[in-house]
Amino acid sequence: ARLDALLDRAVEGARERASADAGADPYRGLYVSHEEAEGLVGRAPGAPALAPAEGWAPPARDGGSPLARLAGVAGLSPFETDLLLVALAPDLDLKYERIYAYLQDDVTRRRPTVDLALGLLCPSFAARAAARGCLSPAAPLRRHGLLHLAEDPAWKHPPLLGRLLKTDERVVDWLLGLDELDPALLQVARVVPAESGLDALPLDAELRGRLRTMAAERGPDGAGAVLHLRGARGVGREAIAAGLCSELGLGLVAVDCARLPVDDAAATASTLALAAREALLRGSAVLLEGWDALLGDERRAARAVAVGEVDGWRAPTFVAGELPWEPADALHARVLLRVEVPRPEFAERVRLWTASLNGDGTRDPSLDAEALANKFRFTGGEIVEAAATARNLARSRGPAAGALTMADLYAACRMHSNPRLAALARKVTPRYAWDDIVLPPDRMQQLREITNYVKYRARVYGDWGFDRKLAMGKGLNALFAGPSGTGKTMAAEIIAGELALDLFKVDLSTVVSKYIGETEKNLSRIFTEAETSNSILFFDEADSMFGRRSEVRDSHDRYANLEISYLLQRMEEYEGVVILATNFRKNMDDAFVRRLHFAVDFPFPGERERLRIWQRVWPERTPRAADLDLEQVARRVEVAGGSIRNIALAAAFLAADEEGVVGMGHLVRATRREYQKMGKVLSDGDLGDLARVGGAA
Repeated sequence: ARLDALLDRAVEGARERASADAGADPYRGLYVSHEEAEGLVGRAPGAPALAPAEGWAPPARDGGSPLARLAGVAGLSPFETDLLLVALAPDLDLKYERIYAYLQDDVTRRRPTVDLALGLLCPSFAARAAARGCLSPAAPLRRHGLLHLAEDPAWKHPPLLGRLLKTDERVVDWLLGLDELDPALLQVARVVPAESGLDALPLDAELRGRLRTMAAERGPDGAGAVLHLRGARGVGREAIAAGLCSELGLGLVAVDCARLPVDDAAATASTLALAAREALLRGSAVLLEGWDALLGDERRAARAVAVGEVDGWRAPTFVAGELPWEPADALHARVLLRVEVPRPEFAERVRLWTASLNGDGTRDPSLDAEALANKFRFTGGEIVEAAATARNLARSRGPAAGALTMADLYAACRMHSNPRLAALARKVTPRYAWDDIVLPPDRMQQLREITNYVKYRARVYGDWGFDRKLAMGKGLNALFAGPSGTGKTMAAEIIAGELALDLFKVDLSTVVSKYIGETEKNLSRIFTEAETSNSILFFDEADSMFGRRSEVRDSHDRYANLEISYLLQRMEEYEGVVILATNFRKNMDDAFVRRLHFAVDFPFPGERERLRIWQRVWPERTPRAADLDLEQVARRVEVAGGSIRNIALAAAFLAADEEGVVGMGHLVRATRREYQKMGKVLSDGDLGDLARVGGAA
């Protein structure tokens, strides 16, 4: 009604002028007559052609309409609201296209120009000049993306007055009650339901209070705070943002920064501006999740654009990621607050596992939530994902396979652990059990104590209170020292199999770098990736990298010592299992040995141990001759377990070539080859009676 009243007076004025200027000319609007040109020249510069009469006012605005609500949240002045109304009309009723064409004396110009809008709304030239500021990029109409200035295809590079006014389609839909997410945001954003407050989340009271205080902070001009929620994936950053928004009476729009067009700074700015408009229309805050995608040096331009956009928003904003962020260009209008979101403690992990497993109607009552919580330091989100994967594994075995088992859960947890660690270390699949290794009883007891350390640490640290006594060092660090082939790697595999944990063998060639700082960076990536499941990290031949610190004679010595110190620090912070294996214990740095929980010596096997190894090395299905004298072989051939395995395998291939069974001749020939490989000479005197059956090498 307000717009119609304005247009009614404008149409009447245009009809009167047309009648006076051109009479009954049927071609009016198709050419410029001499009389019309004279009239235009004689008109005072800037005189409004369609201005309402002095003192006349159209009907008042409806204060409860969607347009009025939009004006309130966007901070539009009454004049800016009328500008938006003029541009909006053709999207509501096509009659306005014909009216605008008539008023602009051009049937092809069906959208209002800036000149027409100002002519309708401004009573004087001074008012028109002042109103142009409402169409600047920094003014609310264009800053919030409510109104666009388009070019007439038939008029290249028009002045501002010749630009067309177009209301954004998303704004039109919102005003008409169609509240779907902007199609341009479907690939990068989503609306997060905010159903409950912080009290429903598993957070301690101190953190809840701090979050509420932070959310109430305001910048110098009243803008809401920017909260940087830092924590591991699945730790509940989104849930915290949604909970705070629920308490503040706001919605939440989440933007995935990993999907932003970061290679195009202008496109990044445009996408974030659309997200800000979506939040404005919905009365929501914005969550920028995956913020780490913008933190690399190669993303500096996109990050600067994003920070600039965030600085211009007023609603509370959440930035979520795993890495620390210290903005080089500080936010000027916003307050930046940092929140560390911790991983759930053991008791909370037990509760989350129990809740996830009880949701399955076919749950096996033998499932041990405490064992899962103890071995895998998963976040709440990761627990839900692992439980779902375990159910799928159980279903894939078929209906006859039975219900969900611990084997399914362990397999699922390993699948969700360390997806990127395989690029930094080699995953070893455990193949050995306790019966496969031969060691003195005391050493076997030490290995079992290592497994018990992991099995019962929740009880000792949590129930018995040692967790409050130790700031760091809650993991397990062990040293396996002994000659090559004495079972160090086998022992690590047995421990991993017993604990149902992943074992990763770190390739030192991918860790050590000649460039300063790169070794520490590689170690940091390895320990960070291994944290989620307490994977066992196995550093073989560790003395080559983590040996004794030397006297500093030059810069190389200084940085080598820094690398050792850095490893000590990460080992103390890591809550999983780290095993260092070395052939030469005396080469290890003394500081390492002092910080170790276990140091297991793997001795060279004596005759009795060698015989047990010879007896256990053969698979049950391997055909062996009845005269295979393993006792004499164990007495005569003094090699470690690794060499015994090589000899047995080589003898089996020799026997397979002759299509027979493994006999003493094959064993002796394989033994000679193994000695040659080690650079040793095996004389007939060393073999004794075995030399007669083995023949010449």
